[in-house]
Amino acid sequence: MRKITWIPLLACAAVLICILLFVLFSKPETGGVEGPAANLFSELFTEQENTAPHPPYIEILDGCGPHFEGACVNIRSAPTSTAPSIGNLRTGMVLPVATSTSIDSTGRTWYRVQFTEWIRYPDRVAKDWYVAGDFVHPFFPVEDMQNEPSAKKHIVVDISEQKLYAYEGEELFMESQASTGLDLTPTPRGFFSVYRKTPSRYMQGPLPGISDQYYDLPGVPWNLYFTKEGGAIHGAYWHTEFGKQWSHGCVNLPLDTAEKLYAWAQLGTSVLVQN
Repeated sequence: MRKITWIPLLACAAVLICILLFVLFSKPETGGVEGPAANLFSELFTEQENTAPHPPYIEILDGCGPHFEGACVNIRSAPTSTAPSIGNLRTGMVLPVATSTSIDSTGRTWYRVQFTEWIRYPDRVAKDWYVAGDFVHPFFPVEDMQNEPSAKKHIVVDISEQKLYAYEGEELFMESQASTGLDLTPTPRGFFSVYRKTPSRYMQGPLPGISDQYYDLPGVPWNLYFTKEGGAIHGAYWHTEFGKQWSHGCVNLPLDTAEKLYAWAQLGTSVLVQN
């Protein structure tokens, strides 16, 4: 019988263990987990990938307030609560996510944010974003079931009053305080119609030729676009100054009001913006 020499085998095993520990716990100076380390990190802390069809959007339910007051929901760099936090989410944000989810070793579900739209400054999203399912409401967007818009539905935005009115025929469906564009970035006046609806939009500045102000607003919710240049009616999770001019040209609404209007309005609904 051939004699087995254990010393070389033990030495090889020790080397493999050292390599494994180095790959697992080595991090770049920026604090994130990237490359092979990120893959291994995810594999060790993720029990399974749930590939069943899943709602393509999540709404943040239990985050911090408009000015980051209170406890924010963390964005993690991997689908586990031990992964580094790379950002904070506020209540009311709506984010597009991958149609599959991850489940970690504790049984917690994680959603991976997946921006499929055009982003003006993509370098601001340098890593994968994961959000724990405990703090979100997953949903399918409401689709317009009617091909022809109702001629009775129309929206009026009054600049002087800083209010929005929605009517069905002569009957008032909604009246709400709003925030239209600042003097340097005014909301366009005139007659328009809703030509695009999307539950979520990543809005960023500066806007070349329009505004040099920096802003970064992922997950802007309940968007009703009425101009090709980007004019939209949408919810605002970053301020509560409704009734005052506050935007870069859009019409800002409180979150619950914007969601209600989004569900009511159809493509083709007329929009009048007046002084």
